[in-house]
Amino acid sequence: MSLFEQINDDIKAAMLAKDKLKLSALRNVKKVFLEAKTAPGANDTLTDDDAVKIIRKLVKQGKDAAQIYQQQNRQDLADEELGQVQVIEAYLPQQLSAEALEDELNKIIVQTGAAGPQDMGKVMGAATKTLAGQAEGRVISETVKRLLSNR
Repeated sequence: MSLFEQINDDIKAAMLAKDKLKLSALRNVKKVFLEAKTAPGANDTLTDDDAVKIIRKLVKQGKDAAQIYQQQNRQDLADEELGQVQVIEAYLPQQLSAEALEDELNKIIVQTGAAGPQDMGKVMGAATKTLAGQAEGRVISETVKRLLSNR
């Protein structure tokens, strides 16, 4: 079952359960999926890889919006936004733990022959390809920077 079909099924389940938060979040995801499917050149298809990229983007946007709401002392809106983010995050692949990420990055550093901070671009290029979907780019970057500064 594709991610698109899974979202459709979960929308039906949320309707039956009268779960307004989940229903709202999933309808938003479906709307963005449909926009992506009908975009010029998409040929009315949406791969699971593209769907995961869309979900990642929605999660990031939701977290950013919640942060803005908190800065404006609107905790009620921030809580709703974070609730929707939590619903959407359930559809993302499992993220690497900090230790597992560090182990993978150390392997990449050895493979690329990086000697210090000046080789960060080389390591980041390989790391973002290898670890795509398993960790956020910001977290990868921070970890690479820390590991290379210790060399």
